[in-house]
Amino acid sequence: MKLGLALPTFGPDACPEGILRVCRTAEDMGYDSLWTGDRVLAPRVPSAPYPSHPGVMPRVYENHMDPLVALTFAAAHTTRVRLGTSTLNGMWQPPLMLARSLTTLDVLSHGRLIVGLGLGWMPDEYAAVSVPWKGRGARLEETLDVLEGYWGDDVFAHEGPLFTIPETVVGLKPSQRPGPPVLLAAFSPGGLRRVGRRLDGWLPTAMPLPDLMGMWEVIQKEAVQAERDPATLRMALRVNLRLSDTKTSPDRMPQSGTFAQYIDYARAAAEAGVHELFVDFGQLSASLPERVDMAGRFNEGVRRG
Repeated sequence: MKLGLALPTFGPDACPEGILRVCRTAEDMGYDSLWTGDRVLAPRVPSAPYPSHPGVMPRVYENHMDPLVALTFAAAHTTRVRLGTSTLNGMWQPPLMLARSLTTLDVLSHGRLIVGLGLGWMPDEYAAVSVPWKGRGARLEETLDVLEGYWGDDVFAHEGPLFTIPETVVGLKPSQRPGPPVLLAAFSPGGLRRVGRRLDGWLPTAMPLPDLMGMWEVIQKEAVQAERDPATLRMALRVNLRLSDTKTSPDRMPQSGTFAQYIDYARAAAEAGVHELFVDFGQLSASLPERVDMAGRFNEGVRRG
């Protein structure tokens, strides 16, 4: 199983020095990937509860960076680690602009990009960028159509229900062919089927492993029905650490637990067949040096297993 780290693109360490420190940590310690998230708003009173326990949006989101710009900065200061988004809300911009940005980043990083897309959870953000909340699933489908066409065809045009792109020559292509892998953060039955039907993989958040693997089975069955090889799909599991001083009961993992419990969870995930797991220390009340130290201990603990 590959291991990754979330970059500090939220909170007080969202700065050049913070990103550089984590980039160097990742490469020096042998991590396989770096990841960024996506926010455009931090409302005082969001219109919808945060999707993870206890339903309150973390305060670190009040200070947020552009995920693709941050990954471009990270690409310039690393040579090996892959660069992923968890998640990028691709619905907030026209798909042609998204295709250009993703292609540029894949070229500049020499083919290290992993595109993790999501639909978001807060209608306020859609309102702020003048994109309707309703119909976002159909918007995602057409966005994927544009990405596939832009990456695949030298001469490209698109006409759909939402977007029209006149015929154009597309000279710049991603370093990865036919394009960078596109993963989707999805949990509804329809979203899981979409992953199996047309995506390169799944981008879940940590949950009890029986539930996780049950959803993965749905994805694989859908891939078979779509006449795709399920063995080509990949799962990259996000784990947001919420540490407790004492060992928690198994039913509370991975919502909260000790550091050792999270290491055990990662080991069990590897045994269950998870392809990649990346950890985010950014919601902990710890300094950047303390989080760097935890990253080292986490990597050693999981690899040792």
